Amino acid sequence: MVSRDRDGGATASHEELAHDARFAPWVHLNLNVRGLGQSATLAINERSRRLQAEGRQIYRLGLGQSPFPVPECVVESLRAHAGEKDYLPVQGLPQLRSAVADYYRRRQGIERSGDDVLVGPGSKELMFLLQLVYYGDLVVPTPSWVSYAPQARIIGRHVSWVPTTATDGWPILPEELDRVCRADPDRPRLVVLNYPSNPTGQTYSVEALANLAEVARKYRVILLSDEIYGELAHDGGHVSIARFYPEGTIISSGLSKWCGAGGWRLGTFTFPSSLRWLLDAMKVVASETFTSTSAPIQYAAVRAFEGGDEIDEYLMNARRILKALGNHMQKRLRDAGVMVDPPEGGFYLFPDFGSIRQQLARNGITSNRVLCEAMLHATGVAMLPGEDFGRPADELTARLAYVDFDGAGALEAARRTPYGSDLNEAFIREHCAPIAEATDVLTEWIRKL
Repeated sequence: MVSRDRDGGATASHEELAHDARFAPWVHLNLNVRGLGQSATLAINERSRRLQAEGRQIYRLGLGQSPFPVPECVVESLRAHAGEKDYLPVQGLPQLRSAVADYYRRRQGIERSGDDVLVGPGSKELMFLLQLVYYGDLVVPTPSWVSYAPQARIIGRHVSWVPTTATDGWPILPEELDRVCRADPDRPRLVVLNYPSNPTGQTYSVEALANLAEVARKYRVILLSDEIYGELAHDGGHVSIARFYPEGTIISSGLSKWCGAGGWRLGTFTFPSSLRWLLDAMKVVASETFTSTSAPIQYAAVRAFEGGDEIDEYLMNARRILKALGNHMQKRLRDAGVMVDPPEGGFYLFPDFGSIRQQLARNGITSNRVLCEAMLHATGVAMLPGEDFGRPADELTARLAYVDFDGAGALEAARRTPYGSDLNEAFIREHCAPIAEATDVLTEWIRKL
């Protein structure tokens, strides 16, 4: 059917347009976006919800979302500022930027001012803007968080992968970073360091950080230290690499992981004064994109970064719970024959099922993606394949996030348990039951292979 425009000319029908290559959906997509799917962590979360809605018993160990509520004092601050409606400065609320700078001075001994801080709607958005304004290669470890490399691809940046091994605990080794940089020593590079790590749950010693800082300084790289899980280091002793390479390190953080406020969407970048030009460039782009971050959220975030006894108690008990859960799952998986190290921070494990490769192969499982599909189908345990984190498809690794439990109830129970005493298996089974059940069904499935 041919329709007519208002001047009587013939126009194409919807059916004709659909078959015209000029209007095919993929024709006008940026080449850097074609072939990209939705972020793996968000996709597994939505899939888990759909399966649960169908009546399936699903253990949601895919999306790394904090199980804990936002501290009540921070929620109270949000309530008090709910009426704030005006646009705030692009760089962020001055009181918040000062609170972030004070936080790093207090916690890390790093001297920064509010002028060195940039606030955005999540650290993920700030990472994207950084890659957009800085013309250089992105250097990331394998495995690493699922969005670093896709962001680089969207923008058109080259990605250099730094290999790591389970034998060493999956860290970037100084000699490997040196090898990557030595091939073209003057090439501009943005190196991402994330610890405690998503996906491995491992962190770096002070000595390892100092050695990495030497290499970073040697090649004058810009180091993006993604410390979003820093306050969830299980021993409470997180150290920023900015102590050792202050002139070239941008510290990335926010409210999503340690403050339980992922949906609030607030992230922070803290720059050295030597990189003020980069902050200014990001601020220009921010002014033309997101304009400013939610005003009520920024006012509430001031209270979070100010800290105090209530925040300290919240973090202390969150760490106790996560340490107990991580160690419980790690030990049970180890006993079932799976290779996995005890976690040191955050809420992730990165098990390697290669030790039971023969048993898996007998069941047609030869890749980590097929492995995760088989586990989801057989046990209801949802996790992500190692391939999503930059690992080879035939390596039988996966990431699990031990966050599917009632965080508010567990925190209250931990408060009633004397500090200094470990939270035992009985605590886990009573207050973190879905994680205990997921561990049971998963290890039982492994044993029956």
